[in-house]
Amino acid sequence: MSVLVFAENLKGECKKGAFEALTYGKMMADKLGMTMSAVTIGVINNLDELASYGAEKIYQINAGDEVAFDSKQFAKAIADQCTSIGATIFVAAHTSQGKALAGRLSVRMDAGLVTGVNGLPQDGDAFVVRRSLFSGKALADYEVKSNNKVLTVIGNTVPPAKSGGSSEVVSSDIALSEASMTVLETRTVDGEVPLPEAEVVVSAGRGMKGPENWGIIEELAATMGATTACSRPVADADWRPHHEHVGQTGVAIRPNLYIAIGISGAIQHLAGVNNSKVIVVINKDPEAPFFKAADYGIVGDLFEVVPKLNEAFKEMMAS
Repeated sequence: MSVLVFAENLKGECKKGAFEALTYGKMMADKLGMTMSAVTIGVINNLDELASYGAEKIYQINAGDEVAFDSKQFAKAIADQCTSIGATIFVAAHTSQGKALAGRLSVRMDAGLVTGVNGLPQDGDAFVVRRSLFSGKALADYEVKSNNKVLTVIGNTVPPAKSGGSSEVVSSDIALSEASMTVLETRTVDGEVPLPEAEVVVSAGRGMKGPENWGIIEELAATMGATTACSRPVADADWRPHHEHVGQTGVAIRPNLYIAIGISGAIQHLAGVNNSKVIVVINKDPEAPFFKAADYGIVGDLFEVVPKLNEAFKEMMAS
């Protein structure tokens, strides 16, 4: 019995989510007395880095330089790989790809499925994992009784940790089946860290009063090396692009630091950001709901606070 982790890549680069999943898989394998391997699909440019995260072997399924993600096609290949090496536990990051694969794999492998896991299996004879419910307001323990198990691990569950060794890279004899779809066009945002991967996020809402005032947000984000985001009303008003919308109906994120500027904190917004490690709120309304969820809060006019905050960060980084 062993653990197999899907090392997801974007344009040939494995990112934080893949490293977190590998770290989680290694910790779980050590706890259960198993071995851990990884599987990749397509060409990986940072394979040396990937190989340092504790996998015994990395199975590369050949798919050419660039292959469009097809959950049906990928799930069949990964299920075959699990069968080939006797892997009974499959782990993936809780991303759009990971979630799409997990459902199909659980059916193919006749496996119990738990998505959004936020901790290692609990001590004891039973296989029990924990995940959050109701936008993070409750926790639930799930016992998986089936022999095969499929898990997706939510971001920031464990920090990526290299093992100090290296993995054997194996060219897999598993071949991709014919794709069930044809990708006509792919549009991506270049030049910035994608929101699900961002460690620091600077976000703003209607308190900015208009798109012409967004310069101070972009300057603060540039100083901090952060990714910018916004609330839904801002995206709906076309003040900012829709890919920056975070919240229940937008992108759910778990950065180490989330700075919310001029956002009241409606429940729909909180649902997508309340798993951030540290939340800082800047709002002139002391009764804004967001302050109840904040670790730190500043009551004040954002047009006065943000420039001063930016200058303070510049001084701190220059020292």
